[in-house]
Amino acid sequence: MAVQTIKQETNPLGTKPVGRLLAEFAIPSIIAMLVSALYNIVDQFFIGQYVGMLGNAATNVAFPLTMSCTAISLMCGIGGAANYNLNLGRGDEQKAAEYAGNAISMCFLIGLGLCIFTKLFLNPMMILFGATEQTLDYSLAYTGITSIGFPFLIFTTGGSSLIRADGSPRFSMFCTLAGAIVNTVLDALFMTTFHMGIEGAAWATVIGQVVSAILVALYLTRFKTVHLGAAHLKPKAACWGNTAKLGMSPCINQLAMMVVQIVLNNVLKIYGAQSVYGGDIPLACAGIISKVGMMFFSIVIGISQGMQPIVSFNYGAKQYKRVVEAVWKSIACATVISIIAFLCFQIFPRQIIGVFGEGSEEYFRFAERYFRIYMFFTFANQFQPIVANMFTSIGKAAAGAFMSLTRQILFLLPLLVLLPKFFGLDGAMYAAPIADCVAFVIALGMLLRETHSLRLQAG
Repeated sequence: MAVQTIKQETNPLGTKPVGRLLAEFAIPSIIAMLVSALYNIVDQFFIGQYVGMLGNAATNVAFPLTMSCTAISLMCGIGGAANYNLNLGRGDEQKAAEYAGNAISMCFLIGLGLCIFTKLFLNPMMILFGATEQTLDYSLAYTGITSIGFPFLIFTTGGSSLIRADGSPRFSMFCTLAGAIVNTVLDALFMTTFHMGIEGAAWATVIGQVVSAILVALYLTRFKTVHLGAAHLKPKAACWGNTAKLGMSPCINQLAMMVVQIVLNNVLKIYGAQSVYGGDIPLACAGIISKVGMMFFSIVIGISQGMQPIVSFNYGAKQYKRVVEAVWKSIACATVISIIAFLCFQIFPRQIIGVFGEGSEEYFRFAERYFRIYMFFTFANQFQPIVANMFTSIGKAAAGAFMSLTRQILFLLPLLVLLPKFFGLDGAMYAAPIADCVAFVIALGMLLRETHSLRLQAG
């Protein structure tokens, strides 16, 4: 017990200034998340330039599966990392190693299962996700190839959370960055030199994901804080259950975004067909805007992920003042980013959408309105994911899961179904800021209540 106490007291997560720790962990995490989002942005750029609007619409149809990969990887990675850091903070290295090893095996095995499932049900899934007659073939070609990379994508994203938890946020960033560079180079090569079309973009994505996964695997063979052996990879029901429990909040958040994306695609297809824009223009614009929005959201998630090991370790070590400090400093950083993103989305929507290829005047007019209305509450969207991850990081899975459900499932989804019945396409656009506003109020209330409780415990 004395040895464990010494390790707890000398671990930098419990001793370094919180601001420095947050910068040390969050900046590489932000870069890694941005680079991960660039997979989709780079594909969108090249497909928009060399395939056209229907190609952009097809990637939007395929996007829910990418979001499902992120959901699984966050469940395994953040759930595993939270359990790892909580046990490390308590001084139980054996349990910490078991959780890290089981999180790794969860990532790859579930990713493999998703790949097989997608291959078996690809055609009906693309139709369910909103593919039109014009975009179905593109969607099948793109997703049929990118599904091969699902196990590698989930393993990389989940493994990166464990690498950060082990105290190596820069290497976690490098793993994702290397894959993104490979993807970008191959996108240009396959589409401009070999003229492989949308299939070229898909293969570039898969190869980049494989490169990242190899780097993650190499790191995990020489984990720093504890020794990870083959025995730790053997699935244990208790470890899988607790990992899923603490990883459920970010997982639900992503799954909710996936469900909303599917419903939104279908709403845009149906009500777009009844408008002057037709069904394909709203689908293509929404695809670009959702991926640009993910660039902003990636920064917020990166800050949240950088916060996680600091909060989990110090909560396990009962250093509650440091927990509160880490949470509020994360909120402050994310708020600055959110305000900048809001201003960009309101002032430069046409310029942003123009980066992804040409289109008709109706195309750009719809994109401008969609950007300004749907993304209006961006300046406060940082609260919900950070507060949800705070609860996950301190082991309060139920509160984290509820917080993850608020914006997407409890508010946005019903509004997407109801408002278009009365207001058409405008109803779909106004659903988002209304849901964002209500979710912000709830997140702020839960945040104030929990941080007040932690301050009382700290004395």
